[in-house]
Amino acid sequence: MAAFPAGVHDCKAAIRWLRANADQYGVDPGRIGVHGSSAGGHLAALLGTSGGDAYLEGDGPNAEFSSAVQAVVDHFGPTDFLRMDDFLQPGWMVHLRPDSPESKWIGGFIAENAEKARLANPIAYVDPADPPILIVHGDKDSTVIFNQSELLFKALSKAGVQTKLVKVSNAGHGYRPVPEGAEISPSREEIAAMEAGWFESLLGRPKAK
Repeated sequence: MAAFPAGVHDCKAAIRWLRANADQYGVDPGRIGVHGSSAGGHLAALLGTSGGDAYLEGDGPNAEFSSAVQAVVDHFGPTDFLRMDDFLQPGWMVHLRPDSPESKWIGGFIAENAEKARLANPIAYVDPADPPILIVHGDKDSTVIFNQSELLFKALSKAGVQTKLVKVSNAGHGYRPVPEGAEISPSREEIAAMEAGWFESLLGRPKAK
């Protein structure tokens, strides 16, 4: 796995490529949204908060095009690596260790590479110019705890960014019911409809072919 920030560079290069080839593929370059779950949610949030940041832009092709996005949906993504063990309980994933996914992602133990860990945090780049961000997270997530979404939501709100935080009750990581057999609320279908509505309200409906 290539260490951070290579993955972010790839994502931003992909968005620039879309804009460079917008006419060929019928893409409106002014209406691009991203979403992701868990590690993908982390990347989606980073794309939303880090628009224009040279460190995360990379030196890939189509540099004359913007990698900014106009709407984001983040499903239970990490937002502050060094606070992922806040409120740790027995049986929950421990992140403050050399072999954690976050340590592997930045290429070193996050506790010993605090500045690089900070640079990988979506929360580090929040400013008033960020696009609207919808955040959805299960209240019983023991892999990426709910406070990660609360931290991002509070930072976005303080900056005046349009945002919404949806807490999914009885839901673990990936919206797995906790305990098994419990009913999550909102349901998966309702979450999907909420996400579609978020993008539609901000980007408009896709044009019929």
